[in-house]
Amino acid sequence: MDLIFHALADTTRRDILTRVMSTEQSVSALARRYDMSFAAVQKHVAVLERASLVTKQRQGREQIVQGDPGTLRRARRLLDDYEDLWRMRVSAIDDLLAEETPGTAGRDPNTTTH
Repeated sequence: MDLIFHALADTTRRDILTRVMSTEQSVSALARRYDMSFAAVQKHVAVLERASLVTKQRQGREQIVQGDPGTLRRARRLLDDYEDLWRMRVSAIDDLLAEETPGTAGRDPNTTTH
């Protein structure tokens, strides 16, 4: 998971992933879309590949990049689990705050008794 979130932390890599999830593209076609060198785009693709977010396949002289939706689903499941955990914690806090302490029902919290 660390590799996935590291890969997704970069704007360019997220953009590349978005593009190749909808349709496979060659590294050279991707490189034409960015104001950076071919080698820099290749490095971004390599980070995505190490995280298993994309796969590369050689077709002649071209490297074709394709997104892997399964890896994104695994990352989403992890995030969903974290969301469920935090929702349970917030709910538990809400329950605690909603409980009235014995002897305080109907009392004005701004007044004190001596």
